[in-house]
Amino acid sequence: MADFNDLIDQCKFDDKGLMTAVAQDADTGEVLMLAFMNRESLRMTLERRVACYWSRSRSKLWVKGETSGHMQEIQELTIDCDMDAVVMKVKQKGGACHVGYRSCFYRTIGQDGALTVTGEKVFDEDDVYGKK
Repeated sequence: MADFNDLIDQCKFDDKGLMTAVAQDADTGEVLMLAFMNRESLRMTLERRVACYWSRSRSKLWVKGETSGHMQEIQELTIDCDMDAVVMKVKQKGGACHVGYRSCFYRTIGQDGALTVTGEKVFDEDDVYGKK
């Protein structure tokens, strides 16, 4: 297994120890979601080739699809010039959005400020996560 320590040491994490991570469909280029990674989640992503994030709301590591089965298999991972943000081209199983849409960016904002659902709902979140 590769040793990613040197690479991770070069990365710049914010004052909370996080960097921005964007997941993008490897085939279509569709932006699926934006989340955050810390050192450990970046390491896990690089080693396992499955997206792992840091949940700010739960303060814990979060392997995408761990509960839902909607995994993100890494096809390519790029890092920006400042080494503080990554873009992952992924094969998305199921939906990326926790409310059931293929992408978290499923609403368009009109010129009048109105929201229009333009994305595809691919699962029922109550069936996957249980009723709230």
